[in-house]
Amino acid sequence: MIAPEELLERLRWRYATKMFDPHRKIPSDLWQGLAESLVLTPSSFGLQPWEFIHVQTPALREELRAASWNQPQVTDASHFLVLAARTSLTEAEVDRFLRQVALDTGTSEESLSGYRQMILGFLAAMTPDGLVAWAKHQSYIALGQLMGSAAMLGVDSCPMEGFDPAAYNRILGLTDRGFTAAVACALGYRSAEDGSAERPKVRYGRGEVVVTR
Repeated sequence: MIAPEELLERLRWRYATKMFDPHRKIPSDLWQGLAESLVLTPSSFGLQPWEFIHVQTPALREELRAASWNQPQVTDASHFLVLAARTSLTEAEVDRFLRQVALDTGTSEESLSGYRQMILGFLAAMTPDGLVAWAKHQSYIALGQLMGSAAMLGVDSCPMEGFDPAAYNRILGLTDRGFTAAVACALGYRSAEDGSAERPKVRYGRGEVVVTR
């Protein structure tokens, strides 16, 4: 367990890195920890309506950069992830999840029938657009967990919404697999030339945003 002061120090150190050092790579053990932090992200009902694409192929990253207003983080960062949200959740996919629940918790699938009906009822009440919006919201939970974990490990990050989702979907073949690009995140180490690193954080005071009732 870390002290609150250490936690706040790491979070104050973090910023949306605009310029990455393209020659400095995240060590394998740190990346494995960050990848596992994504796996451990909480989600509504535990359904995990997402896929996290670690884009390694240089040519793909060049294509994604062109679809991201030419932002250099896409190609210069050590690692680049696209967090994709499901565009549908079928009954078969719910049953697959419940099989995993039964396996991981040592319970029977039959004992989960009430939970199954609850999930199916929740999904049935949403429109197709509503389901996509819900799944995208879930992806942002993963983004927050990833960025916080990166800060704890001394890894810089930059969340990115400035891209063409349709182009990302085409480049990564997401649509045919039932996903859509929700948000992206560049990870690596800040360049010494990134003046944003020293820029003061602009935040409202705690009393203005943390309200007790």
